Amino acid sequence: MNTELLEALNILEEEKEISKETLLDAIENSLLNACKNHFGKADNIRLIMDRTTCEYSLFAEKTVVEDVEDKLEEISLEDAREIDGKYELGDIVQIPIESKSFGRIATQNAKNLILQKIREEERKVVYEQYFEKEKDIVTGIVQRYVGRNVSINLGKADAMLTENEQVKGEVFKPTERIKLYVVEVKDTTKGPKILVSRTHPELVKRLFEAEVTEVKDGVVEIKSIAREAGSRTKIAVWSNDPDVDPVGACVGMNGARVNAIVNELRGEKIDIINWSDNPAILIENALSPAKVISVMADPDDKTAGVIVPDYQLSLAIGKEGQNARLAARLTGYKIDIKSETQAIESGDLPENYLELGEGVFEEEYEEPYAEDEYGEGEYAEDDYAGDEYSEDRYEYSEEGYEEGEYSGDGYEEGEYAEDEYAEDGYSDGEDPEDGYAGDEIIFEEVED
Repeated sequence: MNTELLEALNILEEEKEISKETLLDAIENSLLNACKNHFGKADNIRLIMDRTTCEYSLFAEKTVVEDVEDKLEEISLEDAREIDGKYELGDIVQIPIESKSFGRIATQNAKNLILQKIREEERKVVYEQYFEKEKDIVTGIVQRYVGRNVSINLGKADAMLTENEQVKGEVFKPTERIKLYVVEVKDTTKGPKILVSRTHPELVKRLFEAEVTEVKDGVVEIKSIAREAGSRTKIAVWSNDPDVDPVGACVGMNGARVNAIVNELRGEKIDIINWSDNPAILIENALSPAKVISVMADPDDKTAGVIVPDYQLSLAIGKEGQNARLAARLTGYKIDIKSETQAIESGDLPENYLELGEGVFEEEYEEPYAEDEYGEGEYAEDDYAGDEYSEDRYEYSEEGYEEGEYSGDGYEEGEYAEDEYAEDGYSDGEDPEDGYAGDEIIFEEVED
């Protein structure tokens, strides 16, 4: 048994992850190539190898002839019978070949052929290993700066973090461990070329998959993501389980999950919002933390008009337009943001909108007010003067209270007798001093 060769093959298989069969094939090819270099050709050379013990034998097959014309392929009958007396003309004789008889050049070529095959297989194994990690994250160790690029050791291969793929302001120290997104893996003659990034939006997504179990299991989906590396990221999440809060799952208890990702991204801010199939709701959520009055979205043109309070305009736009820009990327809509004043000037809001008060811009009320909310009697839609009570519509005179009459035009009956006050808590004939402050009656404006 060729124990040295077998041991060497086992070590290579374990360390380089190159199969023993591949290495044995390389050895066979190298031996045949050495024969070709030594004899000039190897058409009649046969190799027999026991792949279990790694024992091998080389033979030159020669034809028995009377007159030898080609010594490499023919043997005389006399010489053949010296080997074995049973040979006749036309028989094939196997002549053993000792590899020790090879010249130095043939031996060196065989060695180089084996080494080349080992290197090729090693590059192939590394390429396949990292090709599987394409579009995924890996952990690398910072080695050194090469100009403005950073050399990263990924284990069995090195990667170069180029300047374009670095987050501005990030500085790495040698031996520091960092997370990287594998953009692409190319197979080259010098080995696999691995392109990595720290600015790719998918890096944030993969970090959430690694940190949040619900995202990894598919219970919570990251529907969309928009990122400005080093500054802020917005992600829209959706839950396939109604009992699971997608935002809460990504934030974690006391923000533990999202904080771990923020720390990995060196303090980059992350906004997590709820995804919605309704573009208006999605755009409203995407502009968070700004408050939105109304959203008018056009799904066909992928445009949207947004109205925000005057004091929220700068927050909605963000520093240098960042918030609006990220919201547009996240939703895929071109967003036009206006303040209340601008909307009034452009005719998107009525001119008296600010006088009506914030949050009361409604054209009509579809449902009447129920009795259990407003006491006995139901107010119809036409009993409302807009969204507030006007003094002209409901005018109470002091004299009317003395006589027990209401002079308001909005009441159909017009008069209330003293005993009718019992329904409202006033006893028959009782002086309602506790209910009135002297003869003066105070009315408060009722808001919607």
